[in-house]
This record gives sequence, C-alpha cells and structure tokens, in this order.
Amino acid sequence: MNYQQTLDYLYTQLPMFTRVGASAFKKDLTNTLALCELLDNPQDKFKSVHVGGTNGKGSTSHMLAAILQTAGYKTGLYTSPHLKDFRERIRINGQMISEQTVVDFVARYKPDFEAIEPSFFEMTVALAFDVFAKEKVDVAVIEVGLGGRLDSTNVISPLLSVITNIGWDHMNMLGDTLQLIAAEKAGIIKPSTPVIIGEFQSEIADVFIEKAKLENAEITFASEEELKVESTKLKGSSLDLLDVAVTAQDLNTYNLQLDLPGTYQLKNLKTVLSAVDELRRQGFIITDQHITTALKQVKTLTGLHGRWEVLSHNPLTICDTGHNPEGITEVLKNIATVPYQQLHFVIGMVNDKDLSKVLAMLPTNATYYFCKPDIPRGLDAENLKQQAESFGLHGEAYPSVIAAFKTARANAGETDLVFIGGSTFVVAEVM
Repeated sequence: MNYQQTLDYLYTQLPMFTRVGASAFKKDLTNTLALCELLDNPQDKFKSVHVGGTNGKGSTSHMLAAILQTAGYKTGLYTSPHLKDFRERIRINGQMISEQTVVDFVARYKPDFEAIEPSFFEMTVALAFDVFAKEKVDVAVIEVGLGGRLDSTNVISPLLSVITNIGWDHMNMLGDTLQLIAAEKAGIIKPSTPVIIGEFQSEIADVFIEKAKLENAEITFASEEELKVESTKLKGSSLDLLDVAVTAQDLNTYNLQLDLPGTYQLKNLKTVLSAVDELRRQGFIITDQHITTALKQVKTLTGLHGRWEVLSHNPLTICDTGHNPEGITEVLKNIATVPYQQLHFVIGMVNDKDLSKVLAMLPTNATYYFCKPDIPRGLDAENLKQQAESFGLHGEAYPSVIAAFKTARANAGETDLVFIGGSTFVVAEVM
C-alpha cells in the first residue's frame, strides 16, 4: 500500500474515536500492552513527560516540547487529534515522521493488528513509541488522548506527570461529575513521580491530593505557585503575539512573547514553567534564554495550529479548537478583546455531547453559520440550527463547513469578525 492507501486502511479498518465516538474507546490497556510486547516494549526505552487534562493539554505539550528542543534535547512529541495530516501526531524536534515510516509500520504489523484488533488510537500510540525508541529521543512529551487511567498512553513511566485542569467533556465515558472525571485524569499519577496540576479547583483538588498521597508522588498546583504570569498587552492588540511578564519568586521580572496569543495561554504557561522547574531539578539544563527563544516560535518549532489563530485580516478571521464549556468560556473572553462591528460565527459540533451548556453561553447578537463536520460523529447542521434557535442563536444551516465559511467571509464587512469553532474538526476543515 502507498501512504494514502495505508491511511484509508487505518481510518476504515481500525475503530477511530474521532469518527465514530465511544465505541472506539477501549475500557482497558490490554491491546496497548499487547502491541508494546510485540514491539519489544519501546515505551521503556525513552524518558517522557505525560500531559493530561481537559483543556490546554495540547498547547502545554507543544510549549514544553518547543522548550526542550530549543535547550538541545532530541524531543519526541505525541499529540492528538491531527488537523490536516495524520503525521502531525508524531514529531521529533518538530518534524513530522515520514510517510514511509507509517507505510512500513502498517505493512509489517498488519497481520498482528488483525489478531489484536486495536483501535486507531492504540495503533498510533504504538507507532509513536516505536519511533521514539528507534530514534533514541532524549525525552518525549506524550499527550493523553482521552481521560487518563485507561488511555493508551498510560503505559509509560514518565519523569513527570502534568494535569492541566478538569472540565466538562466526554462525560459519557469519563463520568458525569467533575470528581469522577478528575479521578480518571488522576490515573496518570505514577508511584514516586512528581505531578503538576495546572489549576487548583477547590471542588476536585482532594481527588489529586489523595491520589498523589497514595502513590507517594510529590504534588504541585501551578496556579498556587509564587510565580506570577500576566499579560502586558493592551485590549484588542493580542492577535499575533502575547506579551507576558513573568515575576519569579525572587521578585525578578522578565518578559516573554508567546506566539500562541489566546489569553487562556497564561494558565498553560504557568503550568509549563512549573514543569520546567521540575525538569531542572531532575538535571535538565534549560536556561531562561531557552524558554524565551522557544515560546516566541512554538508554532514554527512544533507545528501547533488552531489555537486562537488569525487566518486573515480582511475581514479579520480567527479560529480556535475550544469546544467544551470551559474552552468556549476562554474563546468568548478572547472575542471580547477584539474590536468588531458584527460577529459572524461559523459553528459545527459532534453528535455525542450535551450541547446545552455551550449553546447557552454563546452571544445572541452574532450571525451564525451552522455546519456539520465531515465525520460520522458530526451533528447534522439543521439539527444544530434548531437546538441553537431555542437559545436565541439565529442563522442558516449550510451543506458543508467550507460552504458556511465562504458565506461568512463573503457576508462580513471590513470591520467585522469571522470566528470558526465549536469543534476541532470544523477548524481542521477550514485550515
């Protein structure tokens, strides 16, 4: 098979969560462990940092990887989902693995896949671990796919675990209370392994504290650290770079620029800086200059896209992958900093989530362009429109994401804002 045929095989023959939803989620690590055994346990052959959480884990992973590779470490990065190319999921020093690597791996192990019957995600994790081991990376940043305890990535023994925050997402699989969701995410806390929690959330902090105590793991809440991280940009000017002042415990202040300009990145940045402090304690040589250099070019160094990303300036067109209530809250905060005459909101969602929390938050004075992401899980545009109307959100349904996007752009005046979001998959199609 060539590369495209290999991808077609992976997408059609292996259960893929992004396409079909919960039926692709395996309730134990049996398949992952079988694949790792087949590959001579590559997960034990490289150092790693494990990053989970509801929101911000992708940005946090990319920032950490950018800093590590700038500091001279050969750095693996595993993330999901991808926006345009499957190979975005597996990178070394920011470079995607080759198409041939994917083709050869699938060709060699296809008979084993048919015996083990892994999901798409389980296979991809195995491929990432195999590549990182063979390429002898110094360290790999591994982003959790979904949850934590039962996630396929949770077979590594990391130097450090990071959990950004807990929010309402994937409740049909992780539980319908924040405490239950937190317990699943806390599953990546390992024996005698430090863990950094990005945000102290009073209603669930005990879940992490108890799990850390059980595992004899030192726990740090980044948001409670003395390190102060704040934006110095004026309202409305944070479209390309976020100017940040960082005040350390010794009260020395230094300035950073971050090319991920969403203001929600301030929380992620504090988590990243706490993680860097821990890695320094473990012997990694990472200077303040490494941090400054890396954060100015995270997108260039790691290929991260879709986080408060400006696609064009006339009309101003911005996309963001935030899709659950907490993510949308941050998106709306950013929209509020942008001066515009009229908001044109291109929105599509998936069909296996409770939309009411998100729809209740959206501004009623925007013009909506409802669409269906081109995946089996995509919610029908007409259905989304009807649900949105009950929350006072008005607009038209379109036959595709691109049709909605093009119409919004055509309708927008020079001083208007076109925003694309609601689902990672809508952003992927536009990009």
